[in-house]
Amino acid sequence: MARLDPVELTQALIRCASVTPVDEGALGVLEDALKPLGFTCHRLKYSAPDTPDVDNLYARIGTGAPNLCFAGHTDVVPIGDEAAWTHPPFGAEIHDGMMYGRGMVDMKAAIACFITASEKYLEEQGDAFTGSISYLITGDEEGPAINGTVKVLDWMKANGEVMDACIVGEPTNTAVLGETIKIGRRGSLNGSLVQHGTQGHVAYPQHADNPLPKLIKLLDKLSSTPLDAGNDHFQPSNLEVVTIDTGNPATNMIPSSGRAVFNIRFNDTYSPDTMTQWIKDRLDEVGDNFELDINVSGDSFLTPPGLLSDAMSAAITKVTGKVAELSTSGGTSDARFIKNHCAVAEFGLMNMTAHKVDECAQVDDVRALADIYLEMIRGYFANA
Repeated sequence: MARLDPVELTQALIRCASVTPVDEGALGVLEDALKPLGFTCHRLKYSAPDTPDVDNLYARIGTGAPNLCFAGHTDVVPIGDEAAWTHPPFGAEIHDGMMYGRGMVDMKAAIACFITASEKYLEEQGDAFTGSISYLITGDEEGPAINGTVKVLDWMKANGEVMDACIVGEPTNTAVLGETIKIGRRGSLNGSLVQHGTQGHVAYPQHADNPLPKLIKLLDKLSSTPLDAGNDHFQPSNLEVVTIDTGNPATNMIPSSGRAVFNIRFNDTYSPDTMTQWIKDRLDEVGDNFELDINVSGDSFLTPPGLLSDAMSAAITKVTGKVAELSTSGGTSDARFIKNHCAVAEFGLMNMTAHKVDECAQVDDVRALADIYLEMIRGYFANA
């Protein structure tokens, strides 16, 4: 049987226009690759009120421990203005050594690379392989993340599927392959702050109560107070005000209220509860008659350096010669859900073109990533 090729498998995945929540055959491409290798595949479709239905895939070979899982997503963000693309966004065309297509780096190539690496490893081991390799692939990472990884993890728990370690194939490098392994992520909190007042004519401010100076005072208290100084694995937590709105088109009227939205990326100094309390304490120091609504989309977490990151680091050095930084920078990913079940680390291609027009990566990097994953699988099972 001919071996799978990481470049060709990447092309097959990109040519599925799987913009969240549509699958367009992407999971079928994976099943067609995994089943001949001996993987048992489970297609898992989930629904929830006011959200689109989503197809997911869990596949596993082996029944023993440890179970090394690869987690990823086949859904992609919209292409935007197709006319702005130099090459067809779902064409997976190769020009001057670069492959172009939506989902190239985020993160269809990584899925393809891990599958081809798994094939080579299983071929090497034959009957001597006593562990397990599995795949948790969702179609809902770029969307609301309601009918995807979280529900697959619940299904796994209910069916006795235990992961011992997990690699997430998100793009983690900035400039060159091998720079960065993500061993944690900052949490993300969104806050909506409404300051109330009394509407009135600007010429008669004594008959009104302008909420905007009060709102500015509240925001200044939040944004000018350092949250923390960071630590060995995390940069300092950071608050950014992202919008301020009064809904007031008039220049001669004091509005009745003003609203601001802010986001905090917080490190493991805080839990969602203590981060929320920090906000409330600061606001109560300087204001009243306001409303605060908080939504936490992800908690901070850290996978301490160990077997998983050691195997990945060694693999990167062997293939690229680089010493990867163990980082917690960047945004959130589905690792925020997986960290409650096992050790998790992230490594993939470069992130500089993720979600952009002409998303692309070097074909040589795709092949190198497959080599890194193979060395990582070898190292993990050799030392587990």
